[in-house]
This record gives sequence, structure tokens and C-alpha cells, in this order.
Amino acid sequence: MATDTFDRARSAGYLANHMARLFAQRLHERIRPLGLAPAQFMTLLVLWEEDGLTQRDLFERLDVEQATMANTLARMERDGLIERRAHATDARARTIHLTAQARDLRGPAQAAARDVNAMALGHLNNDDLDLFVSTMRSAIEGLKAGDAG
Repeated sequence: MATDTFDRARSAGYLANHMARLFAQRLHERIRPLGLAPAQFMTLLVLWEEDGLTQRDLFERLDVEQATMANTLARMERDGLIERRAHATDARARTIHLTAQARDLRGPAQAAARDVNAMALGHLNNDDLDLFVSTMRSAIEGLKAGDAG
């Protein structure tokens, strides 16, 4: 019988998942008064950078399932955050555009996200923060590469 135990306190996967859940909870607490859910905020972050993307563009950039993206966009359209328009060159596609309401939420929503980041990481100096973020990006890329193999 193997005596090796799984030490969750030293498991990067366990700790990353725990941290992600806490980030999501704290972010949700701060954006809920704005009428936003975390999935909507993620989508808005992409659209604030580049408005007029297709649903496919969005689910590929956010690395989520197509059905999840479709549900998020339906809720955002219902809530008056986006509108869908005919694609300029592809009759089958529609582009997603921000409404004025969504554009007005950019400042307060991003301030809420900065507050949550500061809550979690504000005690780190710039070098440690850069290393932490770089390490997270490296882990993400490693996991994405694992999908290809």
C-alpha cells in the first residue's frame, strides 16, 4: 500500500483553484451592485479592448465553452449590455457590440477588480508580483499545451 499522501497545502493546482474561487467571490461581491456577474465582467474586459467581435472570437479568447458563451451573451443582451449586429462579410455571423450602459460600467467594474487584486496581492513588492504573475502565465501556457498533446 502506498504511503504517499496528497498534501493540498503544497499542491499548486489545489491552491490555484482555491485562490480562483476566492477571487471570484470577492469580485462578485464588488460587481454585483453594478448589475454584473463574473462571466459578464470577463466578457466585458475583452469587448472593452475590442468591440464588435463575434461569439466565436469571444469564446476562443476567453477559453470557455461555446454554450457557456452563448448563455452569457444572452444574459448580457437581456440586461442591455450588448447588442448583436449583422457581420459585415459573413451572413451567418453576428458581431457583439457594447451598449452605452456597458461602456459606462468600465471604470467602476475595473476599479472593483483592482481592489480585489490589491486585497489579495497588495502586500507583494513589484518584483514579487511580476514573478507571481509570470509564473501563473507559465503554468497556464503549460496546461494549454497539454491539451494539444
